[in-house]
Amino acid sequence: MPTFSAYDGTELAYHEKGDGEPLLCLPGGPMRAAAYFGDLGGLTAHRRLILLDLRGTGDSAVPDDPATYRCDRLVDDVEALREHLGLERIDLLGHSASGNLATLYAARRPKRVRALVLVTPATHSVGLTVTDRDHRDAAALRAGEPWYPAAEAALGEIAAGRATAEVWNALAPLAYGRWDATAQAHRAAGATEKNADAAAAFYAEGAFDPPATRAALTALAAPVLVLAGEWDSGPNPAHAEEFAALFPHGVRQVQPRGAHFPWLDDPEWFVRRVAGFLAQD
Repeated sequence: MPTFSAYDGTELAYHEKGDGEPLLCLPGGPMRAAAYFGDLGGLTAHRRLILLDLRGTGDSAVPDDPATYRCDRLVDDVEALREHLGLERIDLLGHSASGNLATLYAARRPKRVRALVLVTPATHSVGLTVTDRDHRDAAALRAGEPWYPAAEAALGEIAAGRATAEVWNALAPLAYGRWDATAQAHRAAGATEKNADAAAAFYAEGAFDPPATRAALTALAAPVLVLAGEWDSGPNPAHAEEFAALFPHGVRQVQPRGAHFPWLDDPEWFVRRVAGFLAQD
């Protein structure tokens, strides 16, 4: 397991899988260890995945200052990894919450990004808001599923401010295109892969300046893929289209019957789209 030193001396770890040109992958959660990526549905057949364990997660060390978990401050860890790998420019993938991190990196260091892939990305960094209605509309697409009544009731409890662990668990199937044994095992692993204290600091006040980020993104010459799931709510396909439009060379792809972890829902579709996009850079 290779490691490197961040700007403040924190030792960070990453994991390498596959062959080919490197693709730096930033995990979501927020602050979940990179293990949940697996091989990204077989993307390792096309790219060498560099799976970063963000500080305080997985095999990376806990920093002395917990304020460094804030999303905008993690940008410097990504830059330290680029320098450690000796790459002039990087192909960068951010999933879910780390869609924010990847976007902030691209905004701050546009000349260092060769291509950017945002997989079901969170959109706080650019000020796009996912509403309760978005969640309900996405859930309604799954109304024929046996677990849907419990998920619908859970959304009502959350909207009423009565969220509990049991309520959140009822929503778990919405994150997957198929709530099968693979999805359930993937969900269960998340309980031990996430740093809750770090997650609480990730979105701390001051992490985002959407107007400044939107302005900075106009200087990004790299191609950008925003990949959304048809059944996902964060972002839904409409928000993903709006997000992609903020980049000079942004495109949106929507995975049919996909949710928040599209490489599990349809690995072949996911790999074909992502590998094909990266082959163009």
